[in-house]
Amino acid sequence: MYLDVARTPVLDIYHLLVGIVTPRPIAWVTTLDPQGRVNLAPFSFFNAFGANPPVVVFSPTLRRDGTKKDTLRNLEANGEFVLNAAVEPLAEQINLSSKEIPYGDSEIDLTGLHTLPATKVKPPRVAESPIHMEGMVRQIVPVGNGPISANLVIGEIVAMHVDDQILDSSGRIDPRTLRTIARLGGDWFCRTSDLFEMKRPT
Repeated sequence: MYLDVARTPVLDIYHLLVGIVTPRPIAWVTTLDPQGRVNLAPFSFFNAFGANPPVVVFSPTLRRDGTKKDTLRNLEANGEFVLNAAVEPLAEQINLSSKEIPYGDSEIDLTGLHTLPATKVKPPRVAESPIHMEGMVRQIVPVGNGPISANLVIGEIVAMHVDDQILDSSGRIDPRTLRTIARLGGDWFCRTSDLFEMKRPT
């Protein structure tokens, strides 16, 4: 198969891209709208890009009709968010929180989850998630201007909350206990339960 991107429908490119770039970690993001209502949504265009300061980037792409997602609107309005760990026991709620509902309606209510206050930002944390990273937007970089175009949210993490139960004996996060999930193409997800270890070369 060969595709000239400029001559291929954007949905075809999207489906190939998310099928190729796998697995993709999930940013499960809480934000607040200007009226203080909680939005919760998962984004699989996400990763960490530095530690001094700790920086994450995730992309709430434009919808297929070209409009902005609620998370992007909220971040443009107040610039604060919380990243909640997307873990296997919460897979159904993570998936459900991707449903498009009217702006201002809360996915917290939709999923039956609960919130806890953050310490340095206004959006709350998802109580059931074992890790929360509080963040401030440094920059939002639009890339493109049509359906499924990117909006790179560059965020600085200003506080972290980690459940002690997912730490190993050395105080580091044990992936066997954390059990994050990730996105593949289509409706597919994967678990981080089939693990193998290799020491870094010296």
